[in-house]
Amino acid sequence: MTTPTRTHRTTPAPHSSAELIRAEAPVLAHNYHPLPVVVARAEGVWVEDVEGRRYLDLLAGYSALNFGHRHPALTAAAHDQLDRLTLTSRAFHHDRLGGFAEGLARLTGLDMVLPMNTGAEAVESAIKVARKWAYEVKGVARDRATIVVAAENFHGRTTTIVGFSSDDTARAGFGPFTPGFRVVPFNDLAALEAAIDETTAAVLIEPIQGEAGVVIPDDGYLTGVRDLTRRAGCLFIADEIQSGLGRTGRTLAVDHESVVPDVLLLGKALGGGIVPVSAVLARRDVLCVLRPGEHGSTFGGNPLAAAVGSAVVDLLATGEFQRRAAELGTVLHTGLAALAGRGITGFRARGLWAGVDIDPAIATGREISERLMHEGVLVKDTHGATIRLAPPLTITREELESALASLEKVLGQSS
Repeated sequence: MTTPTRTHRTTPAPHSSAELIRAEAPVLAHNYHPLPVVVARAEGVWVEDVEGRRYLDLLAGYSALNFGHRHPALTAAAHDQLDRLTLTSRAFHHDRLGGFAEGLARLTGLDMVLPMNTGAEAVESAIKVARKWAYEVKGVARDRATIVVAAENFHGRTTTIVGFSSDDTARAGFGPFTPGFRVVPFNDLAALEAAIDETTAAVLIEPIQGEAGVVIPDDGYLTGVRDLTRRAGCLFIADEIQSGLGRTGRTLAVDHESVVPDVLLLGKALGGGIVPVSAVLARRDVLCVLRPGEHGSTFGGNPLAAAVGSAVVDLLATGEFQRRAAELGTVLHTGLAALAGRGITGFRARGLWAGVDIDPAIATGREISERLMHEGVLVKDTHGATIRLAPPLTITREELESALASLEKVLGQSS
């Protein structure tokens, strides 16, 4: 990583990582359990802590940093927009929003865009749209619409969303919950078909379940979901907030089966790791159920977000990052396969995204994450026994192979 030129300090040197972590404890809500590393600078696939130690970032902000830290095209777009206009609210038009929406619609093959900020906002917005569509278009009786979701899902952490989560950690203590959701097993078409009836407004699923440990459905599952929803006259909502925008080797995970959902949810990488940007994309007849005053967001589609989002769309339009993810995904898959039975009990990988199950006789996922941190590689555990690998799509083959060698080393130390 190129180290920025040092300038004369007028304030004391940074505290150590340990001191900064201790200082956080009394004043910062404990809703995360981060690894004990304090990042101060970053570029590309590398981050640097306050003491100058460098790490390969194999988490990439849960896919928010698909293009790496501070990608020059994205930071240039942000800098340029910061000098001109950052916010108007949607009370007025601005000169960046139309181009952003047009480019994103063209990239995904859908008709219309509803810009929001966070992934959870996109999911909540889609729930509102689906219900309104059910009442106005499908003819479901008022307040009777249902939405079918998959077990082990992760769509965000609002009270509505955690209400249909099957994760007790996310759910317990936050009720009462919003009714109108039916939970079925993921990757089970028969269960999905049995749950759909005349009240069903939509089926909401992640094409690949990220938080659950990068769980990939059987070939044909997404096609089956598309066929079932079409026959039942309900919407297929694909949550690609983590899986989309090049991560799996295609622009979207549904592209692996050439499936086009009725509603598509994007976020994370859409903001380039610079600002939160999300979007609901849909067919025109679906999004047109919203009318002025029925839904909104002060910051949704703001000029800075639109400028960065447009730059992200431009990067993806070349196909370079999708190709890189596919090609380097083969390297990732091969490297993990070589470790099967040597500290890992299994893995699932698509493109530059993998869930790796650690043998509980060796260590927990947290312990392996901490040991990798000491080797200069950053990952994060999920559900106790699994670590997720999601490096920026800008990683080189050599950097990826180095990270896999580090994983092999820490697994060997544990045996």
